Amino acid sequence: MGLRPNPTQRQRRLGTELRKLRDACGMNGVTAGAYAGLGPQHLGHIEAARTAIPEGKLRALLAAYGCEPKTKAEALVAMSQSTGKGWWSDYRKGPIPPAARDLAELEAMSASCRSFQWMHIPGLLQTAEYMRALFEGGQPSAPSDDIDTYTSFRQQRQSVLMRQDPPGFHAVIHEAALRMRMVSTDIMRRQIEHLVEMARLPHIRIQVLPFDAEVFPTAFGTPFVLFEHAVPELSTAYVEQPVSSPFISDQEQYRRFDDTFQHLARAALEPIDPNIEPGFYKKRDSLALIQHLLYTM
Repeated sequence: MGLRPNPTQRQRRLGTELRKLRDACGMNGVTAGAYAGLGPQHLGHIEAARTAIPEGKLRALLAAYGCEPKTKAEALVAMSQSTGKGWWSDYRKGPIPPAARDLAELEAMSASCRSFQWMHIPGLLQTAEYMRALFEGGQPSAPSDDIDTYTSFRQQRQSVLMRQDPPGFHAVIHEAALRMRMVSTDIMRRQIEHLVEMARLPHIRIQVLPFDAEVFPTAFGTPFVLFEHAVPELSTAYVEQPVSSPFISDQEQYRRFDDTFQHLARAALEPIDPNIEPGFYKKRDSLALIQHLLYTM
């Protein structure tokens, strides 16, 4: 079996976790590989995500490493057995980059997602016309077929919020994203109205961070998403940036993003509640700000 030329984020994460477990118990590649009948070079390829590992050998390694709790061991086994195939597999040929397909797979596997955006509406909450306008404006020279593909792919990603067992989704959106004029006023109006409709779903929580929020600027300089795994140690942060890997599995760094998100959520207005009675508001909340924006558009 040949080595993988382009391992997925899930495959890389499995390899990283196995390396961390081996390092934690102080084993070298020769000693660890012997427990599972693997040579050190073969084990190195597994840890680098260049090749797969059979379930029996994986379980032998996890037992040798003393992997606890049992739920984590089973999660790693499930990670190794996953084919990685889903609707995103249909986009392997075309303009959709591998990182975007990895993102779709991660969304499908997560127990919950938390997103912070300061320039755009989060992708899972965008209307089709809003996302198309962003793609056209951001890539004016892109062929029309590519724009169609980008839009279709993002719309498919949104299906995760409509499935029978959807992950929880919590978004903190900066007021700037609601006031940006990168799309027409009509498109922006319908997009904002869509946010209110999405907030009706019990698993979706949307907050607006106003301009006058007392929060230190560098705390939210980079848009990011936190993907929470059923096993907390396997959670992942996704950082929107044009270079290097956007996926962060190091748990110390993940906790920093987690702390930042909690800070942003505390500073943001109360969540959008479409069921609130219209009229006089005794305190500011996200819905009141949105209604004001719609009135002034």
